Amino acid sequence: MNKVIETILNHRSIRHFADKPLTDEQIKTIVSCAQAAATSSFIQAYSIIGVKDKKKKKQLAELAGNQEYVAVNGHFFVFCADLYRHTLIGQQEQKSVIPSLESTEKFMVALIDTALAAQNAAIAAESIGLGICYIGGLRNHLEEVKAILKTPERVIPLFGLAVGYPTKVTGKKPRLPFEHIYHEEEYEQNQQEYLQQLRQYDDVISSYYHERTNGTRQDRWTEQMANMLTRQNRMYMKDFVQKNKLNLR
Repeated sequence: MNKVIETILNHRSIRHFADKPLTDEQIKTIVSCAQAAATSSFIQAYSIIGVKDKKKKKQLAELAGNQEYVAVNGHFFVFCADLYRHTLIGQQEQKSVIPSLESTEKFMVALIDTALAAQNAAIAAESIGLGICYIGGLRNHLEEVKAILKTPERVIPLFGLAVGYPTKVTGKKPRLPFEHIYHEEEYEQNQQEYLQQLRQYDDVISSYYHERTNGTRQDRWTEQMANMLTRQNRMYMKDFVQKNKLNLR
């Protein structure tokens, strides 16, 4: 097994960082690795906003649900789906690009491009001994996040990435079984087998929590997911995205 695979398989979210900034060289390396990710039709439909200012970090931490590791880390990156530059390209080249930019397809391209770039950045950071944590909580209050980051129309801050020097490392969360995720030739639809795999995974997750919390927690994964999905949150998202002139067609 090579070092790249070891780094990927050793991933875990870090939520306790030293209050020590990354160097400019580290930041540039991480962003350069993000830019090396695959991009659909070379469209490069994303931007990355680095936040060093402690006041802004604190504001973002509060908006993300009072997550302290958004405020205290080595560097905070915000990954944005970005079709603003393509609006300007249309103007510069005098081409009618707006119908395409407002399509669901181009919105999906921007989301996918951004996610691919972010995962490259995450692996790069972990490969040099740093810890990372994705922050989806920024989507709790996107209007306020956009105001802080001053993002223009057709730019959506999708999530943050807290990066820094770990002060506490937790165990790896077991993932779903390989057989449950990987299908060959077609989607396996044997419901009994499917549900059996989920029950087995529930046992694994329940044991993981029991061991991690000295018996104070032992909830099952399907229980977690069902409880989460009964709560409707961020239901403003469709209106917000369309207000920003994306996913209209």
